[in-house]
Amino acid sequence: MERGCFLLKVKKDKVKEYLSAHEVWPEMKDAFRKAGIMNYSLFIQSDGMVVGYLEAENLKRSLEAVGNTDVNSRWQEHMAKFFESGSGDMEKGGLVWLQQYFHLSQKD
Repeated sequence: MERGCFLLKVKKDKVKEYLSAHEVWPEMKDAFRKAGIMNYSLFIQSDGMVVGYLEAENLKRSLEAVGNTDVNSRWQEHMAKFFESGSGDMEKGGLVWLQQYFHLSQKD
């Protein structure tokens, strides 16, 4: 299982509106599941810094699969106005992917 973590910046003056608008559509959730993405969580600071975490067997392949869906295109268009980069797309947007350097599992 691969784990991914990223940073994304919401415009500070749009944080409340972003949180209200971020009711993830059922078909977007289905696209994530069909692509093999699981345990996807988002966290936000009051200044708009978003931390995202997700897991997949093959993260690159899963992100490409989601990126190729119509629902992802519509979702990105719906949410773009909130991001400093103008996009939250996981492959093409303003995400900064973090490098994992430690992991504690139940087996350790």
